[in-house]
This record gives sequence, structure tokens and C-alpha cells, in this order.
Amino acid sequence: MPLYKTITVNDETSLAIWKVEETEEKLWERIELTPHCQNRFNGMKSELHRKAFLSIRHLLAGYGYVDSDLVYDENGKPHLRDGNFISITHSHNFTGIIISTTEHVGIDIEMQRDKILRIAHKFTPFEEYKTLANTAAIVRKLTIVWGAKESLYKIYGHRGLSFLHHIDVQDFRFDTKNTTAQIIFNGNMSNYKVRFLEFEDFTCVYSTRDN
Repeated sequence: MPLYKTITVNDETSLAIWKVEETEEKLWERIELTPHCQNRFNGMKSELHRKAFLSIRHLLAGYGYVDSDLVYDENGKPHLRDGNFISITHSHNFTGIIISTTEHVGIDIEMQRDKILRIAHKFTPFEEYKTLANTAAIVRKLTIVWGAKESLYKIYGHRGLSFLHHIDVQDFRFDTKNTTAQIIFNGNMSNYKVRFLEFEDFTCVYSTRDN
């Protein structure tokens, strides 16, 4: 069972990452989908997406939840029926969830790829990163920044939020594995704690509201 990693963020919040290595048939074991989710599953042409979808249900089971405990609002943001907070992510063969009993949370997993250099100007002032030692370091840092903004977008849960104009991630060093961020949107400002880890050329970033 490839539960890849678990992290206890604090007494109320933890996350789990799954490395998808099983067959689709194996992932179906002990999983039962609601009619709505079964329809979603049936519409997935990619085996990778189907396996990610099922692996997330195994991650939920690790916290004592089943598929029917998960619902989505009009903005596509996931919620748990018991009122606990959740965020979900998947990238290639990794999936992850973060759950908290007390605070809004967001998580994102991204593969580290040079492609991010071409879109950096769309989500961050790219000039800030050109002083880094080499291209690999720039890709690593941009991937963390993108993941941070993606995780914050998931927390905020409102359409119209701009990664470039509304979300500001403070600069950081790789070895600190954390930073802070702000969202300023529609005249409101909110602050967040951001943490990150890197593994197998992937980056996982997770965020919580800093009250």
C-alpha cells in the first residue's frame, strides 16, 4: 500500500501523500463511489486520472472517511460533511490531501519542469528569481511559488482571484521549507503560513490561515 508520506502539521491538521503504483483493479478494493462520483469516474478517459481519483479515496479512508463524506460547493471547492476542512491535489503519480479540524487548508503537488519558466510572468514578478545560481534552482523556486499560490487559491475558494495581482508570497530560502503569504482581494487582506517539501522531482506545498 503506497502511502508515501504523512505529516503532522499541528494537533488539528495533518496531510497524507500517496504514490500511485497499483493497478486500477487493485485500487478499486474496498472503495465504493456515490452515483455522482461514479459518473465522474466513468467520464475519465485517462487511466492516470482514474487511478488518482481512486487513490484519493484511499487517503480519505486513512482518516476514517468514505466517498459520500466528500461534497463540493458551487466553486468546485471540496468540503467534508462533518465540518472539517479538506484540500485535495494530484500530479502525475502522486496524490495528496490535507485535513484540519479547525482551520482552512490548501495543498498542491507539482512536478518540477522547465515549462514553468515560460509561464512564470503570468503568476509572479519573474525578475526576483533571475539571481539564482542556475536554471534548476529557478525551476525549483518557481514551482514552490506556483504551488503556494495554488494552495492559497484553494483555501480562498472564490473565482476571480489573480495569482499575479492578488496573491503575494514572501521570499524564502530552500532550507527553511516555509514562508508566509498574503491575499489582498476586493479590499480584504488575509495572511497565511506556507510550508513545502521536495521529493522525486516533485514539490508539495501546503498552507494554513494565519489568524
